[in-house]
Amino acid sequence: MKRGEVVIVEFPYVEGRKWKNRPALVVQNDNDNRRLSNTIVAMISGNVEHADEPTQLLVDPTTPEGNLSGLHGPSVVKCCNLFTVAQSDVKQIIGRLSNTLMPKLEACLKAALELK
Repeated sequence: MKRGEVVIVEFPYVEGRKWKNRPALVVQNDNDNRRLSNTIVAMISGNVEHADEPTQLLVDPTTPEGNLSGLHGPSVVKCCNLFTVAQSDVKQIIGRLSNTLMPKLEACLKAALELK
């Protein structure tokens, strides 16, 4: 598992009683992905209403920079919605972010965590 990969994982509903398979983006560094059994991911949503917010990265699979993502439609990586999941709970790797989108992801994560 590598940073920048788009994966399918089980996310809990807000109530916490049910799970739903959803896309997520691996944001944890590659060294920790190799040595740990858990990884940190950011939720991906098809609701792009707030895509202009600094903590959300728009990924459009119909564009050259988004076509490697494996997503079916325009989506946002919600850098303010991070989860730690067991790597064994990752159901599938469906794609990855392009080299063009990775610096934009870094900016969104910095905004979400108020890092300079």
